[in-house]
Amino acid sequence: MNAHAKVAASVVEAAETRVAGYDWPALTAELDGFGCAVMEKLLSPQECRRIAGLYREEEHFRSHIHMARHGFGQGEYRYFRYPLPDLLGGLRSALYPRLAEVANRWNERMGLAMRYPAAHAEFLEQCHTAGQTRPTPLLLQYVPGDFNCLHQDLYGDLAFPLQVAILLSEPGKDFTGGEFALTEQRPRMQSRVEVVPLRQGDAVAFAVHNRPVQGTKGNYRVNLRHGVSRLRSGMRHTVGIIFHDAR
Repeated sequence: MNAHAKVAASVVEAAETRVAGYDWPALTAELDGFGCAVMEKLLSPQECRRIAGLYREEEHFRSHIHMARHGFGQGEYRYFRYPLPDLLGGLRSALYPRLAEVANRWNERMGLAMRYPAAHAEFLEQCHTAGQTRPTPLLLQYVPGDFNCLHQDLYGDLAFPLQVAILLSEPGKDFTGGEFALTEQRPRMQSRVEVVPLRQGDAVAFAVHNRPVQGTKGNYRVNLRHGVSRLRSGMRHTVGIIFHDAR
């Protein structure tokens, strides 16, 4: 194993240790019940500031999106290029197996044939074979008046059904407003809204597209979208960890 591979392996191992420290049965129950679950203090304040500081450094990113130009809302974000920053790459690899277990169980309940491999590298191989080769983790920046419309991050035929967003700024200190929101469209019922309170370093895992809900006649699917409410003051940075790559 060369020096770079050794460093990468150690980063993933450290991330796996960090991720394993959470109560995954409880997190899984939250995901099953509400479509989202919060991992408190996944990142330290120092790590949050370090990642947010990358926004100004062009060499880390493959593209820069202004939401208003595309009707996505107000604000901007940048997609990381490969190789990802070590910490984000490590967390992406470490979080995936835990969420893949949830994803596979959900697909079984919804009668979907797709099953996700246990290792993230194997899933990325499937994405790349399907022509989805561009990395999708992204860094978002909001200033007063900015918001993110309700949406789904799909990017291609292969889409992992959960993703993770980590708040890098401190509410009430760095910004006000800008709440993370998740909506569920339920068959023949009004939509349900979940507003998720986060502090700096907290991560929220959430359903990207569909999830199963147990009804009186068995499981049915609900359709989910997520977004961010209007920022009232300050500046808000978030990093999004999406597990599939894009075309």
